Amino acid sequence: MSVIPGLEDVAIKYTSLTSIDGQKGILRYRGYDIKDLAYNAEYEEIVHLMFYGELPRHDELERTKKNIAEGYKVPDFVIQVIRTLSSDSDAVAMMETAFGAMATTEKNFAWSKEKDKEIALRIVGSTARVVAEIYRRKRDMPPSTIHEKSGNYSESFLNMCFGNINEKEKIDAMNKALILYVDHEVPASTTAALVASSTLSDMYSSITAALAALKGPLHGGAAEAAYNQFLQIGSPNNVEEWFKKNVMEGKKRLMGFGHRVYKTYDPRMLIFKEIAKKSISDEEGKKLLTVAEKLEELGVKQFSSKGIYPNTDFYSGLVFRYIGFPVDMFTALFALARVTGWLAHIMEYVEDQHRLIRPRAIYTGPERREYVPIEKR
Repeated sequence: MSVIPGLEDVAIKYTSLTSIDGQKGILRYRGYDIKDLAYNAEYEEIVHLMFYGELPRHDELERTKKNIAEGYKVPDFVIQVIRTLSSDSDAVAMMETAFGAMATTEKNFAWSKEKDKEIALRIVGSTARVVAEIYRRKRDMPPSTIHEKSGNYSESFLNMCFGNINEKEKIDAMNKALILYVDHEVPASTTAALVASSTLSDMYSSITAALAALKGPLHGGAAEAAYNQFLQIGSPNNVEEWFKKNVMEGKKRLMGFGHRVYKTYDPRMLIFKEIAKKSISDEEGKKLLTVAEKLEELGVKQFSSKGIYPNTDFYSGLVFRYIGFPVDMFTALFALARVTGWLAHIMEYVEDQHRLIRPRAIYTGPERREYVPIEKR
């Protein structure tokens, strides 16, 4: 045996879901280029694609939307659990609590190809309701109202968060953001979900495991870290000095830069940047966007020779801010999108490739020792 730190370049499953070419900056969901999907599809179409293998026809899309909408009606006790949590709690930790609560409803869960996808579609809907309730709890707002005919998933989610929203541009930006974050092969959170599901645990518990992994700043928390970095710099006039004193002197990492797989521009980052440049019009937002662009320019100049470029989290926070979300919700919004990828991967693994994930460790401790009674130590 040999140890592969971080399991780098270790394949743990076969997948037909997502392909990445890190050298060329290509990302595809089931063969479709991410840019084509982000600019043309609804999020529900991508959910159907990931779960069923093909883009839906009109009738299939309507069934998928109906099943997702059923999930908006989460049990009352789950809402109550969220309401009992402190408003200053971490949003992803609150999601873990909510999904752990929903797992208690799965008393006789059994994996079944005939039923798994319908359950997964309802979970996609439940995630939107849970994240909306967490947003409202953290703002000390009353529970949300479900608008039965409020449009697609992105519009329904924003309505649950903010009330009736009529800004098509923000709904469209939310839709694109969700599509961009749907899946990315098997990063830490997906791996955690796979480990849990390999024991034949239920879907809610597997997602809880994924959320625990996503919560860290080296994974889902990177968007928050990158955005806070822009806030710390404050002004475009401060970028060069901040970069020199902090990044060049090794005091701080340049957050939102670098990726285990991509050695060129992350294609998702390029789309997030386009959305930000097209959408942001307020003075504070434009100032932060200029900070980001100047920081990107310095970072690429310094690190591109090492294959280090900005990743998807570099500009996503600016887009989430434009839509109306505070920084403490950014990672939860990542999770809102990624739940589709987690569910698709665990269904693919359990249904077609199942084997308990049980790695080994190489022992480096002392050889056999004799026990010495405590009186003689």
